[in-house]
Amino acid sequence: MWEEKVSFSGPYDFNLALSRLALDPLHCVDTEKRLVKIPLSFNNKKIAAEVIGTGTLEKPEFLIRADIEKERTLERLSEIFQWDVKLLQIHEHFQTTELKTLFNEHYGTPLVLEFDPFSSLLKSIIHQQVNLKFAFTLTERFVKSFGEELDGVWFYPSPEKVAQLSVEQLRELQFSGRKAEYVIGIAKLAASGQLDFENMKSKSDAEVAQELIKIRGVGPWTVENFLMFALGRPNLFPMGDIGIQNALKKYFNLDEKPTPAQMEKYKEPWNPYLSYASLYLWRSIE
Repeated sequence: MWEEKVSFSGPYDFNLALSRLALDPLHCVDTEKRLVKIPLSFNNKKIAAEVIGTGTLEKPEFLIRADIEKERTLERLSEIFQWDVKLLQIHEHFQTTELKTLFNEHYGTPLVLEFDPFSSLLKSIIHQQVNLKFAFTLTERFVKSFGEELDGVWFYPSPEKVAQLSVEQLRELQFSGRKAEYVIGIAKLAASGQLDFENMKSKSDAEVAQELIKIRGVGPWTVENFLMFALGRPNLFPMGDIGIQNALKKYFNLDEKPTPAQMEKYKEPWNPYLSYASLYLWRSIE
């Protein structure tokens, strides 16, 4: 097993990042030890990498442990945890906006990505049109039925495995028929190479959206969530998201949920960091 220390300039609130990761029962998180285990896969080799927070808010430092693939593991973890993003710059941008108080309350909260683009897209589909508690239950059933466990870490099933599943197998887990069809359809596209997640990293938001929106079961909300939480794009604001609408209603003391026109006006000064406005608004009601 290898170990490596990673440090950079703050702010970076790892405790808040862990508390959000801990909402998902599939994540292996120990908030007291400030530790999370991350499922990674390179060339079909599965790795359970440990990330331990050893630093502070202003001086972030991490101890990374894994068995193999040191260079690729560190590179992928840097992507997932967005260690290269200058959160201070984003914080200072919002000091001149109406979200100043919110950004002070959640100072240094990073946008942590889903651990894998394929599972991120599947998770968005599974979470559609159900409450959050049942969404997590459904995802947990799916992964524990068809995925794999290594060192206490759960790995989502591969596109090839999901592509071979039947609608009936997913219906047994309480998937709707349509949701089951969407999940299997996406897996078939990924398994055949028609859906190339690595290639998407070099494409613009509009190009990725154009590719994804053609897929059955994928709508604007799913596209925006994928861009934000699978690819780490900084300027997304899913206006159709009920959580964001509720958070705006609460933050601005509105009698009703904001209209699309109101939301357009609110978000104007938050460019080019709309994803962080979205994240911090979600955090405010979690």
